[in-house]
Amino acid sequence: MATQHHSSALPVPAVSPAYPMAKPGYGKRSAPGQQPCKRDDFALLPTRERYVAGFVDHLPDGAAMGIKQLAKQLPLYGQQAISTALNALSVAGHLRRVRCPVGSGDETRWVFRTFWSRTARDNEWWNTYLATENATQTAAPTPDTAPPPPWVPAEEPPPPARPENPPPAEQAAEPTAVPHQRTPPQTPAAESAPPTREAAPSPAYLALARLGRNDHRLALSADDCTTLEPLATQWLDRGVTTGYLTSTLTAGLPSQVDSPVGLLRRRLIDKLPPHLPATTTTPPDTPTPSRRLLVECTDCGRPGQPEALPDGLCRPCHQTHTAGGNTGDTTPEPTQIAAVKAHMANLRTLLKPV
Repeated sequence: MATQHHSSALPVPAVSPAYPMAKPGYGKRSAPGQQPCKRDDFALLPTRERYVAGFVDHLPDGAAMGIKQLAKQLPLYGQQAISTALNALSVAGHLRRVRCPVGSGDETRWVFRTFWSRTARDNEWWNTYLATENATQTAAPTPDTAPPPPWVPAEEPPPPARPENPPPAEQAAEPTAVPHQRTPPQTPAAESAPPTREAAPSPAYLALARLGRNDHRLALSADDCTTLEPLATQWLDRGVTTGYLTSTLTAGLPSQVDSPVGLLRRRLIDKLPPHLPATTTTPPDTPTPSRRLLVECTDCGRPGQPEALPDGLCRPCHQTHTAGGNTGDTTPEPTQIAAVKAHMANLRTLLKPV
């Protein structure tokens, strides 16, 4: 006798050991206070959403949550289907996407995270939890856990450890006789001179070196960065930030760059900003702290405060999702049903043999 399966859900695929992990600070983050894992955790969801939710729930924290990566691991559905499923899971209260800045000053960059909850939560719970995360980020900013860039010198190796039990003097090998050598006298300045240290790279050099990390078409060598460093320093001396410098150099790039150093030299010379007069206004002593954590629309990625994105969707996407979900549930009016029945009865009458 065949065994009947009461659930129509597809079996959750096993997580591949080679599933990509996101960069430090990115990817999946598990929300606190979730109920233990059960067989019917997502029983109320449709088949596709149940399939995607079961896979995401088994991913470890820090796993990549991009639509392309999920579609590669879930071959039954394409990227568009995965995106629609994530929107439905956001409306069901299982996930929220957020972004928050990491670093300070000109070195600030945005970190994208996806908070996941096996237990469905309502909007009030998510707003309270994200407000707590926002307060935590403001009080103690998350340290930048990205690996150090390659130009940071490695730490010096520790000196070799001495043996705990050195051999006795009579067992030690006799030292080899070395002829006496005269050492030239040293001047007091040479004796007291401190050891020289390699100077840290300038902000202009670092900005040029990072261009190739952001776009491979602008990859520069160390000599190229040294050559262009004086031109980039002129930009920073005129009051622009490294972010402004980077965005200006990378805007409107051609599809193929044959000489990155030549292109950047031309742009650094032609687009040099003018001198700006020094501002006399002083910033306030107590600046208003800005929100460090922004919720991102699960569908279009528009950022906003948690209260402005109910169900994790902005207003236009929320209206589209609601309208799209109701189109399949509309039923014809009774007058339309009666008209169709009357029309079909008339057709049957005409088809009867005379």
